[in-house]
Amino acid sequence: MAVTAYQQISANKRRSIGLILVFVVFVCVVGYFFGEYYGTGGYTGLYIAALISFFMTLTSIFAGDKLALASSGAQEIQKEDNPYVWRLVENVAMTAGLPMPRVYIIPDNGMNAFATGRNPEHASIALTAGIIDALENEELEAVIAHELSHIKNYDTRLLMIVVVLVGIISLLSNWVLRSQLWGGDRRRNNNNRGGGQLELILALVGIVFIILSPIIAELIKLAISRKREYLADASAVLLTRYAQGLASALEKIAAQEDHGRLQRANQATAHLFFVNPFGGTRKWLTNVFSTHPPIEDRIARLRQMS
Repeated sequence: MAVTAYQQISANKRRSIGLILVFVVFVCVVGYFFGEYYGTGGYTGLYIAALISFFMTLTSIFAGDKLALASSGAQEIQKEDNPYVWRLVENVAMTAGLPMPRVYIIPDNGMNAFATGRNPEHASIALTAGIIDALENEELEAVIAHELSHIKNYDTRLLMIVVVLVGIISLLSNWVLRSQLWGGDRRRNNNNRGGGQLELILALVGIVFIILSPIIAELIKLAISRKREYLADASAVLLTRYAQGLASALEKIAAQEDHGRLQRANQATAHLFFVNPFGGTRKWLTNVFSTHPPIEDRIARLRQMS
């Protein structure tokens, strides 16, 4: 059954908002358990988590794009360096109603791209040499439209914040585990409230929850990232008015043995890329543990768009 790009966008926005709300509630619950564990009151844990999140989020928003570009080896270009790529980016940006982003090329034969920046006025797009050489004009234009859609939809800022929240949860979890190993008995003696067996059970449940929380947070982050990829695909179709261009680009990447693998890929920035920079994986693994949806699913959705 054919669906419109507008229907795809609406559905993916609803799912993304739902996942973000789940994530916010989850962070609050982890902070509450953290406060209860240390006997300072659940709300104290919330305040600590919120304060750390605030400062780390500011750092990520204002410096995250520079770190992502540097870690990938991206090199900034001007119009005279590569007029073809520059004009494609410029045309798509004008169509999207966005300021011209800074343009970078990654000297890598893998077929990939990413966009970053805290807002459209401070945005950058990076394309690998491999994807520029391999794709036809309408295919590369579609990839650029996908990446600029991330900027227009503020996905780059959203995912920076989500990554910080995952880091906060991991930090709190490690904090509790270390204190349990090195000062658990003293903490229990200092904060014994006489609850007996019930308190012990609740404490064990809390510890198990805190141990599992980084894994749960990571899964939520990955789910949000995948939904935003579907959203950017649908948004790119609205910009180019040609769903088959993006589908064809994904098919060429899927035909590659390494499926967009890059030499300088890292876990911290993997969610930013057009396709998984570590290459393809089996579908059942991709659905749960990858930053991106299976390429086959993305192609199928694009082929259904009218």
